[in-house]
Order: sequence, then C-alpha cells, then structure tokens
Amino acid sequence: MELRALGRTGLRISALGLGTMTFGEQNTETEAHAQLDLALAAGINFIDAAELYPVPPRAETVGLTETYIGTWLKSRACRDRVILATKVVGASTWLPHIRGGAARLDRANIEAALDASLRRLQTDWIDLYQLHWPDRQTNYFGKLGYTPVAQDDSIPLIETLEVLADLITAGKVRAVGVSNETPWGLMRFLNLAEQTGLPRMASIQNPYSLLNRTFEIGLAEVASREECGLLAYSPLGFGVLSGKYLDGRQPPGARLTRFERFDRYSNPRAEWATRQYVDLARRHGLDPARMALAWVTSRPFTTSTIIGATTLAQLESNLASAELTLSREVIDEIESIHIQQPNPAP
Repeated sequence: MELRALGRTGLRISALGLGTMTFGEQNTETEAHAQLDLALAAGINFIDAAELYPVPPRAETVGLTETYIGTWLKSRACRDRVILATKVVGASTWLPHIRGGAARLDRANIEAALDASLRRLQTDWIDLYQLHWPDRQTNYFGKLGYTPVAQDDSIPLIETLEVLADLITAGKVRAVGVSNETPWGLMRFLNLAEQTGLPRMASIQNPYSLLNRTFEIGLAEVASREECGLLAYSPLGFGVLSGKYLDGRQPPGARLTRFERFDRYSNPRAEWATRQYVDLARRHGLDPARMALAWVTSRPFTTSTIIGATTLAQLESNLASAELTLSREVIDEIESIHIQQPNPAP
C-alpha cells in the first residue's frame, strides 16, 4: 500500500484509509474487528472515526464506533502501527445526545470530546484530530449556496486553534485537520496558523467522488498549494457508484435501502451519471466501484481515499482498487461524462 505525506506533519498515511461509521449500526463489534484486521493486513495504516459515529447518529449507539476500535487496538496490541483519526462535532443543537445539544468548537466542548474519545479508543493520543464541521453557519453537507447571516455567534477560529494547540502541547493530539470545510474556512485557518504559530491544519476531509467533484472548484488549489491534502469521504457516493442501486434495486441491508436520509446520491441526475460510469467501467473490463475509487485516489490533491464497507467481501473489493491504474482513455471518458452531468450529487 502506498504511503503519502499527511500535510507537513512528517506522518505518512496509506493511500486508502478505513472508514468506520458503520461500526455499531450496520456492523457488530466482531464484524468491525474483522474489517480492521483485514485492512491492517492489506497495508492500511489510516483509520478514521468520529465521536458522532455510527451514522445515522442515535443516542442509543453514539460512541460505539470508537468503542469497537478501542477494543480492537487493545486486543491486537497494534497502536504503534496505526495512524488513528477521529473528530469533534461542530455546532450541533440538532444532536441532543451530544453534550445536551449544546456542542460548540470551544474549549469546554473540545476538551470534553477528546477525553471521551480517548477513553473509548483506549489510547493516550490521537494522531489526527479533526473538526467534523464548522461551528459557523455556512454551506456544507450538500448545500452549495452560501447565505450571509445577520448575526454570527460562532466560536472564533483563533479560539478553536488555541484549544487544539494546548491539546498538542499536552501530548493528547499529534496533528489537526478540518472536515466539511469551505475554501474560506481552510485558508483562514492556514493564515491564522502562519500569523500566530498555532497548529497548521494538516488535511481536509470532504466528500469527493465521480458524482460530487465540487472540491475541485475552490478547494483543490488550496489543498495542492498549501500541502493540506484531501481525505476523500463517500468516494462511492454511499455505494451508488457500484451500480447496485440502478433500476430501482434495493439490496437488503444496504445503506440507501435502510436510510432514506442519504437519498441525494440517488436522484435522477445521479442515476443517469452512475449508469454512464458503470457502463464505461464494464466496457473496459473494470469493476465499477474499483474504477471509481482508483480515480479518486489518483487525483493529485488526494492524500487518502476513505473506504467503508459492511461486509468483508466489499472491503476486499475496495482494497483491490489500490492496485488499479486507469488508462488515459478511461480518464478521458470519465471527463466526458462529467461535462455532460457535473456534480449531480453534491
């Protein structure tokens, strides 16, 4: 497995990372451990979690993902072989089970979230601690347009950075990153770090796939020029790009079968584009999901492509994408489809 630089941290992470948000909802603890074992054996050293997980978030399951990873780390005694990432939620009055629905990116919330994550993960430090989404009101989670707010009561970015700096000094965190962030937000964080000597964001974890290339519009240049690479999540559009949902199919137990909240990946425009990508892959003798993953991993601003699965067979197939190099012809045909239907599932 290829290892790539995580920003300017000196850490190197695998070109594929293991996403874990199914642990505790779609996957049992035993199944989670089996996935982690397989990923580690395949050369993955980057494991991504969040205090919020599993998804969809529920009071009955919140924190189980980290708990399952923690029992795995303890039983396998492999902490030194893993680059472990997790996240603290942003402003989230809509999540009553997260610190009483009053979570913010301020000192009290970040410190409480980190200490709880460390306990569940059964570790003394987090290698990459990420802000799951901004504290301020802005466009993320599929929202493209930005509407200015009359009164902005968000936690100042400098205040959040100061807390993260103290956590690094305390040895609880090695590096920091953002997620679901905008070009303004990322550049502002980077500028503040340059001006003050506070920690520099090492990465940005945003959605990116053949169905959602909005990252390219403003963030790809920042990621490349500032050495703050993309950790691409939803690289298969919640499995849509495998083609398994085409023609109205609803595979038993699959995410879009179980959870309607992710239906933005299956609108008519996305379905049209998916069919074109699936047909393209099959014309060239490629597995559609592997083609889609290999394309994301090959982008020059991608540090790691975060793959998630509910079965070991799916995970094995996704892992095989690391060995696939797409031809110029395939890439040109991908661009042709994108021009006809750009970003149908942001």
